[in-house]
Amino acid sequence: MEEDVKGDLRAARVADTEEKVLRAATRLFRERGYAGTTLTAVAATARVGARTVYVRFGTKAALLKRVVDVALVGDTAPVDVRGRPWFVLAVTAPTLAERIDATARGTREMMVRAGDLLAVALEAAPAEPVLDQAAQAGREATRDNMRLFWTRAADDGLLPDGGDIDWLTETSAILASAETYLHGTRMHHWSPDQYERWLVTTLTRLATA
Repeated sequence: MEEDVKGDLRAARVADTEEKVLRAATRLFRERGYAGTTLTAVAATARVGARTVYVRFGTKAALLKRVVDVALVGDTAPVDVRGRPWFVLAVTAPTLAERIDATARGTREMMVRAGDLLAVALEAAPAEPVLDQAAQAGREATRDNMRLFWTRAADDGLLPDGGDIDWLTETSAILASAETYLHGTRMHHWSPDQYERWLVTTLTRLATA
């Protein structure tokens, strides 16, 4: 019993330390970019030992990857996008309009939380294999999630007969990508609300194309 209590306390301390490091790293990557952020600076900002950061994350690239992953889903719980309430709604709601709304809202929330961090990671990716691989994995995950979205919609009779699931998947994966969000907000100065409305409109038109 005593060992269980000690184990729980250790786990709580580890989680608390990780949260402090992630919070500090998020702030520094946003303010200073990738090149301007060091693990030493992250440790100092988090008020933990530098060795703690090195032991826990190993490299700056691995730390940024973790920061992006947490920002995307919104917390450190081991639940991926498909397990999040908005995505469950996106593949189970009774109407296609509700599913599209859930998808656009969930995508918007992810991008608001993580868009600027994704930009930092994408800029550093050519020189950092860990980040380059993570970016590609993210693109593939978006594609796979959109395939599930459209496949479920078709199976539930919410799409016109003869819809091309492959085309819908490929096209909507590009629409929901981080690169498209960054282009829209930086080139066209879209607000998050405008991005969400654009995504709803475009996905709706795709469904009936």
